[in-house]
Amino acid sequence: MPTQPVKIPVQKYYKLLATYLRPHRRQVLLLAGCIFGSIGSQLANPQIMRFFLDTAIKGGSLKVLLWAAFAFIGAAVIQGVFSIAATYLGENLGWTATNALRKDLLAHCLDLDLSFHKLHTPGEMIERIGEDVNALANFFSQFTIRVLGNVLIIVGVLVLLYLENVWVGLAITLFVMITLATILYLRGRSLPSQRAARQASAELSGYIEERLSGTEDIKANGAAPYVMRGFFKFQRDRNDKQLYANTRAARIRMAAVGLHYTGIILALIFGVILVRNEQSSIGTVYLFILYTDLIFRPVMQITRQMEDFQHADAGIQRIQELFHLHTVIPDGNGPPLPPGPLKLQLERVGFSYDGDDEKVLNDISFDLQAGETLGLLGRTGSGKTTITRLLTRLYDYHSGSIRIGGIELKDTKMADLRQRVGLVTQDVQLFHASVRDNVTFFNNAIPDRRIEAVFEELGLGRWLKSLPNGLNTILTGGKGLSAGEAQLLALSRVFLRDPGLVIMDEASSRLDPASEKLLETAMNRLLSGRTGIIVAHRLSTILKVDKILILENGAVLEYGYREQLLRDPRSVFNRLLKMGLEEVMV
Repeated sequence: MPTQPVKIPVQKYYKLLATYLRPHRRQVLLLAGCIFGSIGSQLANPQIMRFFLDTAIKGGSLKVLLWAAFAFIGAAVIQGVFSIAATYLGENLGWTATNALRKDLLAHCLDLDLSFHKLHTPGEMIERIGEDVNALANFFSQFTIRVLGNVLIIVGVLVLLYLENVWVGLAITLFVMITLATILYLRGRSLPSQRAARQASAELSGYIEERLSGTEDIKANGAAPYVMRGFFKFQRDRNDKQLYANTRAARIRMAAVGLHYTGIILALIFGVILVRNEQSSIGTVYLFILYTDLIFRPVMQITRQMEDFQHADAGIQRIQELFHLHTVIPDGNGPPLPPGPLKLQLERVGFSYDGDDEKVLNDISFDLQAGETLGLLGRTGSGKTTITRLLTRLYDYHSGSIRIGGIELKDTKMADLRQRVGLVTQDVQLFHASVRDNVTFFNNAIPDRRIEAVFEELGLGRWLKSLPNGLNTILTGGKGLSAGEAQLLALSRVFLRDPGLVIMDEASSRLDPASEKLLETAMNRLLSGRTGIIVAHRLSTILKVDKILILENGAVLEYGYREQLLRDPRSVFNRLLKMGLEEVMV
């Protein structure tokens, strides 16, 4: 059953801001102070310029004019200092806050069940966690404060204009309202196109990532033309939607520029009328023009911030969609699993992917006593890997019961289960990190001597000594390692956790006979004193297990102790051995 989205309340921007800016209150206050200081300087400069012009026209003293000029320069310098400080503080605040959001979002996605990750490619998730959050940097750092600051500039200018002339103030007020209403209307019409563009970009990234990960198969089978056709399709869709979104955004900018110059012309007309009627001085007319220009600067900035906000809004909606997705596999609150090897019991377990009526597993029942091992066989698609996913709670079974260590699986705590149940698959994921970090999953609490002892026990001691920096040697994603060495490193990870149940999901399927023999020795050491399940594709892999389970079409075809099945000439397992098959039911 897939993870289900929850309907999102409209625009929870304040909550998002409060959550990630609250730890940086001091920096927010400093940023606000710098922005408001810049506002004060901007409002003071036109007054100084008016005084300078009127004084010069009236033949004022040079000393007074020099002081006015120095005051103007000083106000401009102060504004520049505040602006630089605001930019620095804003960028630092924006990236600090978005890094925290990115961390929480990544942790949330990792906590979602496997059904979610089957529906979303890694490339799409990189786009959503990376680029969507990047689009919020300005929103977190400066959007709210700058919008508030620009609103204060507009209000301050209008108040000063009213003090100079009521009719000028009324005219400019009406014009500003028309301008803002126009921009907000165009912004609302533009938002859906921005969201569509972001989604198209995420789909393109997902397609590229998925195809690049299969480069070998694509080249070997001559599928490059097909891949390129798909790339052009996604690229064309992304370009079309981005072009449409940019065109919508350009309408906002064009409207703002046109209204800006219309406002300047309006102020100039009022000034000429007032001067002709001897109701105003030349300096006051210039003041009107400066303030009208100044009032449209924040309008233009709000316009640009609205464009940023469109990107942020689309990103916020997509981020909130992720945050409102919840796993359909809730954590249990039962007692911890007992120490030592774990007993395993499955009773009439049924399961289907995505809630389909067609069951992948149907009435699966078997049990393992603590310390016993099970060989799990079956054709491809018979349900072998599905059982391993249920036991690690990557999915939850829909019917029946699974008990580990006497505790219902759904009652176990996830952290306890993942610590006590170890899984080794044929695909080993190695990170660009040190050997130590690769086997401990970046857990610094595990001492080096413990890691070295495990390597010796699993036959990796000589390999470790051959490395130039020992445990500090950097592994570049597994390059330079043989398949056998990579599998032994995977076994080391499980060994360090000391689980009570070990699941080997075709861990040796890609190895040559020599590497497989080395791995088999390591597996025997790992399974010693532990309950084990070996999903096998070769009969040689399961000749020493205690029990055999053969699946067919999601149901139990045969189950029993290995020795009894060997003695029964009618058993499927016996017939497989007599036929001398190396590959089992592929």
